[in-house]
Amino acid sequence: MSDREARQDSLHDVLGGYRGAVDATVGPLAYVAGYLAGGKSIGWGAVAAGVVTVGVGLWRWRRGGKLTAVLLGALGVGVATMIALYTGRGSDFFLARLAGNVVSALAWSVSIVARWPLLGVVVGAALGQKTRWRKDPWLLRGYQRASWIWVGQYAIRIAVFTPLWLADATTALGLAQAALTWPLVAACLALSWYVLRRALPEAHPGIRHPVTAESLAETPDPDRVS
Repeated sequence: MSDREARQDSLHDVLGGYRGAVDATVGPLAYVAGYLAGGKSIGWGAVAAGVVTVGVGLWRWRRGGKLTAVLLGALGVGVATMIALYTGRGSDFFLARLAGNVVSALAWSVSIVARWPLLGVVVGAALGQKTRWRKDPWLLRGYQRASWIWVGQYAIRIAVFTPLWLADATTALGLAQAALTWPLVAACLALSWYVLRRALPEAHPGIRHPVTAESLAETPDPDRVS
């Protein structure tokens, strides 16, 4: 491993891995299992999803996680359940998730164009940098490029979920949710980290150390860095 690679933290390290993505698959799968076991009953599906989501959340909490995560998980299941019960369509349990992906894709795209890429905002907050990363032209450029990978992640889900939702394919939606959560997040983290790392010049100290204004004069123009 080179010195530069040793100084670099991956996005997996900074953002905490795939725990949230794994947990996000449990509720939908439990919903589908309860829905089918109850003879396509939205109520049974909702109960199963709620019990499993809260159970996993409490287990995480006892192992040092935040109670907020438990409450947010329960709230998400509650909202999804109310939508499905109101419309009477089992597939509408996933409508909020579909809408969330649409909003996320738009928000990430706008943030890139506005030169406030959300990947930089999230990583900067996780590293306690506030907005210092925006003063580094290489990090700003890297976060902009890497954020498009996250837009693509949401776009893939939208492209898969939309026809399944229109067809009221509840079981397929649950399986698609599971398939496009942890595996897709893992691929997104790896690819966006590769893009971000490629955007930084060889001498860059890494994402934890934005280049300061004083050092800019001694560093090559980023537009000339391949």
